[in-house]
Amino acid sequence: MSGIALVRKPGSRIAEGLVTHIEREPVDPERALVQHEAYVAALAAAGWTPVHVEPADDLPDAPFVEDAVVVCGRLAVLTRPGAPERRPEVAAVEEAVRGLGLRAVRVTRPGTLDGGDVLQVGRAVYVGRSSRTNDEGIAQLAALLPERQVRPVDLDGVLHLKSAVTALPDGTLIGDPARLDLAALDLARLDRPAGLLEPEEESGAHVVLLGGDRVLMAASAPRTADLLVRRGLDVTTVDISEFEKLEGCVTCLSVLIP
Repeated sequence: MSGIALVRKPGSRIAEGLVTHIEREPVDPERALVQHEAYVAALAAAGWTPVHVEPADDLPDAPFVEDAVVVCGRLAVLTRPGAPERRPEVAAVEEAVRGLGLRAVRVTRPGTLDGGDVLQVGRAVYVGRSSRTNDEGIAQLAALLPERQVRPVDLDGVLHLKSAVTALPDGTLIGDPARLDLAALDLARLDRPAGLLEPEEESGAHVVLLGGDRVLMAASAPRTADLLVRRGLDVTTVDISEFEKLEGCVTCLSVLIP
């Protein structure tokens, strides 16, 4: 598989990014930029062509581009982030996806939706109920994706759904069951053989599917990476420690568009 990797470089104010469930730590903007460049290079090496959204140095959380849009086929659902200070991030993302020829629609008030709360697995679309995504936002997404099975999932103590769970290439979910409403995941009804695999580290729950058996993970989850290698996956790891200080993970730094 190959396609477009939508990304946005971190700006000089990234250290001011929001934190919700963790204590704030100092963030080094220069190191974050180097790590971001290595992350983008890893995507490119896997066959994904990077497309950079216009930088936004005045918006500290802007490199977490996933939160601004949900792409399903050729439809780009522009979100309405739950944190008001993040809503200006969406305009440049809209320009980028329209430039790629996608049809763009918007989540509107009073709905809120962060892309990090949306996990697509086959025809199922899991959406986390979080401090950033409300029931109205979930209902609007369901209306915009009538051919998909949109399923709300309650969360406990994490920023986004994909902070707690993602999917492996065969449809198996990997995540922390203590952070999720397992009944809402309805594992037995997934389109592909599935279950819930518990990672060895918290950040091991964060997996980007690169195509085939290739996945991208954070270097902070070496034991989970080894576990996935033993399961036959081709694992690439990248150091994103500066972004992890802001509750970021490998999934939220890009939007992959096949």
